[in-house]
Amino acid sequence: METGKKRILIVEDDQFLREFYQELLQTEGYDVDAAADGDMGLTKITEGGYNLILLDIMLPKLSGTDLCKKIRAEGNNIPVIMLTARETEVDKVLGLELGADDYVTKPFSIRELISRIKAIFRRSEIKVKEKKDKDVYSFNDVKINFKKFEATKGKKKLDLSTMEFKVLRYFIDHEGEVVSRDTLLDEVWGYEEYPTTRTVDNFIVKLRAKIETDTKNPKHLLTLYGAGYKFLP
Repeated sequence: METGKKRILIVEDDQFLREFYQELLQTEGYDVDAAADGDMGLTKITEGGYNLILLDIMLPKLSGTDLCKKIRAEGNNIPVIMLTARETEVDKVLGLELGADDYVTKPFSIRELISRIKAIFRRSEIKVKEKKDKDVYSFNDVKINFKKFEATKGKKKLDLSTMEFKVLRYFIDHEGEVVSRDTLLDEVWGYEEYPTTRTVDNFIVKLRAKIETDTKNPKHLLTLYGAGYKFLP
């Protein structure tokens, strides 16, 4: 395999279409692998190394929707474009709710498919860049290095826990957005920890004491009563 090439896995049971997509994408400069059923697709995805999955919905052994649901449940965020002959709005919404990044209805033009793939890769590259740019983040006199788990306020080193770094990272990634307590529990703590919304409130009070200059008049970690919290730099 040539380094630097994007790797695409096609999961399609129709041999003609599978080979057609594979040849098409290879001429576009991609490194392409293929699977003929859902079980084989799952095995290959688990082995890793792919940058995008083209996933047919109607597959033997394990359907495309079940396959997508399964890899998302395992925390695999690889981009997925679903391919299907179905056209109803319900099917499209279901596919996207299961974690697909895009949805292409057969028959589709070659140009459309290539355009959708390139759009996915552009978005992925932007996300990687944004994440890298925020590995070191500053606001007011607070400086945080998320890669090294180090933080300072002025010349003073801040003693932040791993969870405090995670919460700050989440707030920074959602700068200016209202974040509810339930969202924090779901996205940061995870419900398997069995915390409560009161846990979040107490946690924020302690975190605010570390990063704010005046806790009675916070400038960065704001409470929106009845809604949640908002971070402003």
